[in-house]
Amino acid sequence: MRCLIVIVGPTAVGKSRLAIRLAQTFGGEIVSADSRQVYRYMDIGTAKPSPEERALVPHHLIDIVDPDQELGLALYQNMAYHAIEDILGRDRLPILVGGSGLYVRAVVEGWRIPNIPPNAELRQSLAIRAKAEGCTVLYNELMELDPVAARRIDPRNVRRVIRAIEVCRGAGEPFSQLQRREPPPFQILTIGLTADRERLYQRIDSRVDMMIRQGLVEEVEGLVEKGYTFDLPSMSGIGYRQIGWYLLGKLKLESAIQEIKFQTHRFARHQYAWFRLEDERIEWFDIGEKFEEPIQSLVRGFIGS
Repeated sequence: MRCLIVIVGPTAVGKSRLAIRLAQTFGGEIVSADSRQVYRYMDIGTAKPSPEERALVPHHLIDIVDPDQELGLALYQNMAYHAIEDILGRDRLPILVGGSGLYVRAVVEGWRIPNIPPNAELRQSLAIRAKAEGCTVLYNELMELDPVAARRIDPRNVRRVIRAIEVCRGAGEPFSQLQRREPPPFQILTIGLTADRERLYQRIDSRVDMMIRQGLVEEVEGLVEKGYTFDLPSMSGIGYRQIGWYLLGKLKLESAIQEIKFQTHRFARHQYAWFRLEDERIEWFDIGEKFEEPIQSLVRGFIGS
């Protein structure tokens, strides 16, 4: 049986640790579904698996583009399918892991993603409008073009709103109608890790403090020295944006750290919109309870070993 294990849940809940344990136990390899860990040189702020962890188990789709390059969803999906097929072809168990709902759903649900190339001129004009008139203006335009797609997108996520408008205009039909689905040829077991809000926020805050101790400020300084500017999508991610404000003198370091924690809390809440606790396709486990042995039993039964 061609099996795929998927591990989802909010940031800092322990997905990577569980994935490594399962990979070691069942002869697996990890396929990252994290939209930030694809970038080279961005290790600390993306909570990328350490070299030691990556030496324990093969990892795929980490460090595949530079911070000034773009990795579209269609290309990511294609690379993920290729990695999964490669792992299965070697009689290993692929384990898709990540908190990027768009990436996970595109793979698991088999989205047929429209191949509309980026339109730099249109993107720039829309970005200028968003800056001058506010992101609500673009979101309202998307609502007129494709209300179904608009309801799936956070109005504050200007880049995704712009991309949806770009696809609608380029294809001449709604973005949502282009995203047809064709289930991939795998038997899929999706495992979700969750935690009560207080515990999750504590884990997030501890992780952010650890990032600072590990040298997040120095990592961002190094990226700037390499010529990567703060207007790049990669550099506007949580952690990098706030440390950028600190380096530009707009925030004190303590305030930047608090802002990282606050925004990561908000991001974790938003992830539950992608991975809903009531979703019957996901086997949920609370990390406040005993969960590793039950998960191992579940996986063992699923793969028939």
